[in-house]
Amino acid sequence: MSVFSNNLRFLRDKRSLSQQSVANELAISRVRYSKYENGVSEPPIGLLVKIAKYFHVSIDLLVSVDICKYPVEDMLKLPDNRIVLPVAVDDLGNDTIEIIPQKASMGYLEGYSDVGYIESLQRIALPFLTNGKYRAFPADGDSMPPFRNGSYIVGKYVEGIDELKPGKTYVFITLNDGITYKRFKERKGNSICVSADNSFYEPYDIPSEEIVEIWQYASGIFPEDFEPGDYDNYNFKEMFRELKQDIKQLDKKMSGRRKS
Repeated sequence: MSVFSNNLRFLRDKRSLSQQSVANELAISRVRYSKYENGVSEPPIGLLVKIAKYFHVSIDLLVSVDICKYPVEDMLKLPDNRIVLPVAVDDLGNDTIEIIPQKASMGYLEGYSDVGYIESLQRIALPFLTNGKYRAFPADGDSMPPFRNGSYIVGKYVEGIDELKPGKTYVFITLNDGITYKRFKERKGNSICVSADNSFYEPYDIPSEEIVEIWQYASGIFPEDFEPGDYDNYNFKEMFRELKQDIKQLDKKMSGRRKS
């Protein structure tokens, strides 16, 4: 028996339907339909689409997720037959938020559509975040104060580019950069322009076809030693310290060449 055949049987039983009645709706014989439920054969793609529409379930769910374990009503479907699985809750009934591990940009890019990967992630609950699907992503670098390494950006899932608002910040999941957190400036034809809050970095464009997911900033999680008032100074101190080190190394090289 396959995941697909088990799901067919579960969905039919849930509606208290007979095999014959489902077969009639699909315009096939009961014998043919029973073969799908018993795992003897699999439907062609055209019929698979028809079955998915009949049960109001995406093809991705039908063929890859044990719906008995994760009820359909508790799953959040995304475009292109993908899902954010599951919309789980804690003991108090609060939606839980998956935490993407630090230094896992490319790992998430490979696993964002993998049910097993999403299910394996650690979770937290933030009761003040409701009415949406949220996920926590690791911050990287110093381009978006006050977030730095060790911080997490909690984002709310955005359906598409048309929902982006100028001046708002978002976590963009892209094919080239993986996880990146930037401020949306404007849309430019088939791309969007984003910028960092640290003026040291120049704005740049992201082609629309490279964008996999978008999550709007909702909250932040900071390390224990975080001091909000010192962050800007910290960035510039680090920058100048590194610049001084580079100058010293350059001076040493130049001095060595003069002596030789």
